[in-house]
Amino acid sequence: MKDLILYVVKALVDHPESVEVNELQGEKTTVIELKVAQEDLGKVIGKQGRTARSLRTILNAAGTKLGKRCVLEIIE
Repeated sequence: MKDLILYVVKALVDHPESVEVNELQGEKTTVIELKVAQEDLGKVIGKQGRTARSLRTILNAAGTKLGKRCVLEIIE
């Protein structure tokens, strides 16, 4: 899950070296924390949150396949 988000976000941003992804495992829920450079925050969130919503949809689809619930948190 971590690698999936890392791959997609690095393709979106101008500073891919500053992308950090942390994965926190729970019993049934996995929390993915995403941190990007301040200049790239708007690109990751998108207009009216559409890009962030799309990232969450991709994450939920991959998590459903594995039988886990996944949550994406974008950290400023």
